[in-house]
Amino acid sequence: MADTHTESGLRDLLGLRDRWAWLFLLIFELTIVLYMLRTLSDSAPMTGLSALLIMVVAGVLVLVIPVDPLPWPATVFVVTAGPVATVLTIIDVDHGLTKPVWAPFASSYVLAVLVLRGRLGAAWLGVGGIAAVIAIVGAMTGARVGVVVGSVVPVATVAGISIGAAIMRPMQRSLRLLREEATMRAAAEATMAAENGERDRQLAKLDKVARPILERIAGGAELSAAEREQCRLLEAELRDGLRAPQLVTDELSSAARGARSRGVEVVLLDDGGFAGVPRWVRQQVIESATKELDAADAGSVTVRVLPIGRRILATVLANAPEHDRRTEIDTAGEVSVST
Repeated sequence: MADTHTESGLRDLLGLRDRWAWLFLLIFELTIVLYMLRTLSDSAPMTGLSALLIMVVAGVLVLVIPVDPLPWPATVFVVTAGPVATVLTIIDVDHGLTKPVWAPFASSYVLAVLVLRGRLGAAWLGVGGIAAVIAIVGAMTGARVGVVVGSVVPVATVAGISIGAAIMRPMQRSLRLLREEATMRAAAEATMAAENGERDRQLAKLDKVARPILERIAGGAELSAAEREQCRLLEAELRDGLRAPQLVTDELSSAARGARSRGVEVVLLDDGGFAGVPRWVRQQVIESATKELDAADAGSVTVRVLPIGRRILATVLANAPEHDRRTEIDTAGEVSVST
């Protein structure tokens, strides 16, 4: 059974990428045209040109569509192109079938590539169609056996490619697995680098803000009331960085510190809804939360980023002795306030 992956196995196997792919296509099409030009002298101009155009289009389809196996609509066209081109090039032959038919030569290359595109059975169906057309016309016109056989022989190319494909298929699978492993390894390394960078950033921040007070505590110094309050605020900020890293900005952290110093209970929560949201929408959440924190003198303020996939992106709930206020920011950046 053909592999149902979406990357082009032929491109992987032969390295057909960028300019090399176009060069291969050009050579492939030139080969088809050279064979089909020989049919113009043996058939009517319009039917000969029609056959040439059909084979050229089939050659393009079998190469340029980057999906393996080749999609069925393109496969059906490629399979029928050979028999149709063969019919068109011998339908006007005078004095019966006396010379080899050149359309099967061009068709053999197209069907051989079709085998590499994961459509082995369909390619052999095309071979059978070409053989049947030549046999029927040969029988009707009394052609010599040598002429009929000589016209069918080129499709033996498909047999050779079929055998080669059976041998190369494990190689293609190995190449694909190696590429997938390399991609996964690169993603893991990038994730690790990002995690290391974030850890270094957090450690540097912790060292900057916490080291002085920790050194005083380690030295046995007795902390003043102001220093103990500083420790409380610092502990809350560090907790914010763990529970809501996407909300920790200089603007919001400063507002949260000011609200806590006034006795307001501040809770920041991040459930991941910022993923894939534009930066300006995130900034809308930060500004709404900062505004509410700056206005709070008592009670509590809870800022929460909701899980991804919700219509509402974030909420800011302010509980005060005189009133409660709820602010909602949706994924479009619209802000609604209810009291």
